[in-house]
Amino acid sequence: MRDWDHWVLTDAGWTASASPERLTVGDPATGEPIGPAPAGCAEDVERAVAAARRARWGWARTAPADRAACLRRAADRVEAHAGELAELVTREMGKPIGDSRGGVAAGIGTLRQYAELGPLHRGRSLQGAWAATDLMVREPRGVVAVITPWNDPVAIACGLVGAAVATGNCVVHKPSERTPHTGALLAELIAAELPPGVLTVLTGDRRAGEPLAAHPGVDLVAHVGSTATGRAIAAAAVRTGAATLLENGGKDPLIVDAGVDVKWASAQAATGCFANAGQICTSVERVYVHRDVADSFLAALVQRAEELRMGPGLDEETTLGPLVDRAQREIVDRQVRAAVAAGARALTGGRVPEGPGAFYPATVLSGCTDDMEIMRTETFGPVAAVRVVDSFDQALDLACASPYGLAATVLTPSTANAQRAWRELPVGTVKINAVFGGAPGGAAQPVGASGHGFGYGPELLDEMTHAKVVHWTPHP
Repeated sequence: MRDWDHWVLTDAGWTASASPERLTVGDPATGEPIGPAPAGCAEDVERAVAAARRARWGWARTAPADRAACLRRAADRVEAHAGELAELVTREMGKPIGDSRGGVAAGIGTLRQYAELGPLHRGRSLQGAWAATDLMVREPRGVVAVITPWNDPVAIACGLVGAAVATGNCVVHKPSERTPHTGALLAELIAAELPPGVLTVLTGDRRAGEPLAAHPGVDLVAHVGSTATGRAIAAAAVRTGAATLLENGGKDPLIVDAGVDVKWASAQAATGCFANAGQICTSVERVYVHRDVADSFLAALVQRAEELRMGPGLDEETTLGPLVDRAQREIVDRQVRAAVAAGARALTGGRVPEGPGAFYPATVLSGCTDDMEIMRTETFGPVAAVRVVDSFDQALDLACASPYGLAATVLTPSTANAQRAWRELPVGTVKINAVFGGAPGGAAQPVGASGHGFGYGPELLDEMTHAKVVHWTPHP
């Protein structure tokens, strides 16, 4: 494997970052340093983009079946190192090792999915006259900047990189500064099966991300992360003319209707609020529960929260790992304390534990009101913020009242309520009676402050390409 002192991968191989600044990556379970990473700089970006642009025409002209074969070999190579990748994910961002293995497996599956779908991606044709044909063909955009988050670093990167490469693009990947070792290892494994320059990678924080998003040599910026960063990327793209694909933050609601099985509903809510310590893009961040079932639901949810075993992610018995770092923990704790000060009640959790690491307990807050920050802005932590409502109509109105539009979940035995909810909720994904799941290859378009564009599924291939129309008539 590569020399960890070198952090920029181009068509010339791994080279040292031009940045003199270093970031310290720490284990969120212990606080102990894992290793340094460059902060990144414009010179690193320039080298990576230049390498991608040199490779773009050769890769675009490569037969789709040959590109697919490269992706299949890349998936096999990632699979051979799945254990190493999963351990790195847990060490860098803290999630339980079983969840990390699942994320790596999902990434491998996604690479294979796009290896199959890539050669099938096609346009359409029209015949305006007997001797005339219009062709609409899909062509690669060119150079795609892929900027990925830390909360599921392998699965998300594999999806965006896989779709971009399968459709003939070259990629400059910048993983999160919180998971740089994971991102670098994954890129090395995939790039080993691709021609030089097709996949380049650089590490760093905004000192690398900002010049990458604003580089005139980038044709598409694909970003998964915070709303603030997504908006900055969109503003930069207006100046360069690049297309954007953005999955930003969310404040996903969960509606618990009257008549539900309370034990089942509490299990769904616990999964939505506490999985990956609440650090999933589509985590449940606000809960609206019907008054008829509120007391029993809250009691069952508290029991679920207290059954979780908090500890280091590398411990196989852990079911609640730490937050990614103490800065994120401070955001969560500040929102919880502010809610309690404003009248909410912490039924369990709600206090920063003593000891090392960035741990925060699964927390259930009752008595939340609409004006509290914890019900309005993204928390990204293991908190169930609950508001009791008097009717399904009230719950639906409150669930709709948000600038975010990533996803929403409705637990209800009523077909009529389910039908109305999926019609009216202004989000990209509506889940009825299951907080997570969905068919393989599924996709959705976030709306509002949560971004735009298809981030998954076959539709992602359209995002990675542009349509060219050819009108062809015979020579007279």
